Amino acid sequence: MSDREELSWELFGTAARELAHTIAKDGFKPDLILSIARGGLFVAGSLGYALDVKNLHVMNVEFYTGVDQRLDLPVMLPPVPSAVDLTGATVLVADDVADTGATLKLVRDFCQDHVAEVRCAVIYQKPRSEVDCEYVWKHTDRWINFPWSVEPPVVDRQVRVLDA
Repeated sequence: MSDREELSWELFGTAARELAHTIAKDGFKPDLILSIARGGLFVAGSLGYALDVKNLHVMNVEFYTGVDQRLDLPVMLPPVPSAVDLTGATVLVADDVADTGATLKLVRDFCQDHVAEVRCAVIYQKPRSEVDCEYVWKHTDRWINFPWSVEPPVVDRQVRVLDA
């Protein structure tokens, strides 16, 4: 057995669809989906189509800098969504994983004072997460290889093509 959780593109499609079914069966009907970039972009887009929600927003949060390497605290990067855009909405926060839960907590707390209701949906949740997400496809305590981040970038920070 691998010490890593392996998520292929095909399995991601299955996971996103099953997660959407869970949300729909629960009767939760979000007005908007708030994606936590970058991994949450894939989840939010998939859920947006499956739940017929066209109003998608993005929040950029930096926390992980490498495999099991992170900043002390997650940091919101500009542009930060306007509270006016969220006021009174029913919001579904979407991310790929609730690891420590710090990123989800930051985003959920940011929304809490402005929205009618906020719930969280993730593909994976780890036992140590300080946020217990309402919608989870799978629980794991292993590191996850996501199809969008398992390969190294094709450019470096100076935007040079590495392996053309």
